[in-house]
Amino acid sequence: MKILVIGRGGREHAIAWKMAQSAMKPEIFIAPGNAGMTEITRQTGTPVTLVNIDENATEMLREFALQNRIDLTVVGPEAALANDIATAFATVGLRIFAPTAAAAQIESSKEFAKNLMRKYGIPTAAYRTFDCYEDAKTYLDEKGAPIVIKYDGLAAGKGVVVALTAEEADNALKDMLLDNRFGKGKVVMEEFLQGPEFSLLTLVKGEQVVPLVIAQDHKRAYDGDKGPNTGGMGAYSPVPVIPQAQIDWAVEHIMKPTAKALIAEGCPFCGVLYGGLMLTKDGPKVIEFNARFGDPETEVVLPKLKSDLVQLMLDILDNKEVKPEFHEDAFLGVVMAAKGYPGSYIKNIPLHNPADLQQQVFCMGVKEENGQLFSNGGRVLFVVGSGKTLKEAQQDAYQGVEKMAHPDLFYRKDIGWQAV
Repeated sequence: MKILVIGRGGREHAIAWKMAQSAMKPEIFIAPGNAGMTEITRQTGTPVTLVNIDENATEMLREFALQNRIDLTVVGPEAALANDIATAFATVGLRIFAPTAAAAQIESSKEFAKNLMRKYGIPTAAYRTFDCYEDAKTYLDEKGAPIVIKYDGLAAGKGVVVALTAEEADNALKDMLLDNRFGKGKVVMEEFLQGPEFSLLTLVKGEQVVPLVIAQDHKRAYDGDKGPNTGGMGAYSPVPVIPQAQIDWAVEHIMKPTAKALIAEGCPFCGVLYGGLMLTKDGPKVIEFNARFGDPETEVVLPKLKSDLVQLMLDILDNKEVKPEFHEDAFLGVVMAAKGYPGSYIKNIPLHNPADLQQQVFCMGVKEENGQLFSNGGRVLFVVGSGKTLKEAQQDAYQGVEKMAHPDLFYRKDIGWQAV
C-alpha cells in the first residue's frame, strides 16, 4: 500500500503519523513535508519518504503518483485543492481523498459558501458582500460594530477580522479593499454571533457524512483570547461545553444538508468537510466551512481516532458505510510560534529534538541543517498532551512545551481554558 500525503505542516505530519499506524503497513510519501516528519519512521516502523515537490506543482505530483504507483493520495492544504488537484489525479485513474476545485469553493470563496447556505436554509450569520470600499463603509455606518469582516478568498487563516469597534472594522475594510492585502477581491460582512465555537470535521463522499469527534481551536495570538487572529494557537478534544445533542443536531441540520446541497449544485463533495460552528442562543450556526482537515484541530482529533484512518478513507471511497471508533482519552495541543507571528517573525530558531519528549510533537514549520532542527515558519511546533481528563492533558502538554521552550518562541499558556 503506497500513500501520498500532500503538504508540509503539522496537519500533514498528523495525517501521515496516523496513517503510518494502519494495519495495511503502508509506505508513505509526503510532498514536500518537513524534516520533523521523518520521526514517524522511528515511532511506528513505517517507511516515510519526503518528496521534494511543492504542494502546488500539480503536474509534477501527478507524474510522481503515476510513476510510483501510489494507491491513495490525501491533500492537506487548501491552495492545492483550489488548483483542482483532485480532478487532475482522478482523470488518470489515481485514487484521491479530496474535493474538486468546484466543491472546494465552499472554502475558497466565502461568497459561494454564504450563498449556498442561504439558498438551502443552512443556519449561518446574516451577511452582505462588497467589492467597493465606499459601499462597504456605508453598510458599516448603518450596521455599526461589533461586526465580522472576511476576505472572500484564501488568506491562510488570516483573512477574518472580528471587529469590536467601527474603527477596527473600517481599518479591516481599507486593508482588504483599498490596500488589497490578500489580493484584489471582495469582502463578506457578517453579523457578529456570540457563543462557544467548535470544529466539526466530517469524512464525506456524496451523501455519506461521517462525523469525527469535535475539537475547539484558539484563534487569537495571546492569552485571554487577545491579539490578532492566527491560523490557530492550540486545540483540544473533547469539548465539554458543547452538549452531544447539539453536535448531533449540527450533523443532521448543517453537515448533511451541505453535502446534499453541493450535489444539487453539480459539485458533489469528496474528502474532509470541516464545519467551523458556533453554539448561539438559537442553536449551532456556521461561521465558516473548510474543504480539508483543519490545522491545528487535526492534531488532536486524529490521536483520538481509534479506527484505521487508511481503511476508513478507502471504505468511504468505495461507498461502504463506516462507523469510526474513538479513544476515551482527552488530547490537548499547544502551538509554539516564532516571536512576531502572525506578523513579521524571527526566523531560523534552533530547536530541541522533539524525539526527546514523551509527548507527541507535530512539526508545523521546521527544517534541518547538519542534523539540527531549525524553525522554518511562523507556527513551528505543536506539542500534544494526553490524559484521562482535559486537565491532565493540559498539564501533560505544557510539560512538553517547557522542555521545547526557546526565548524566540512564544505560546499561549491558557489553551483549553473554557473546559479546564
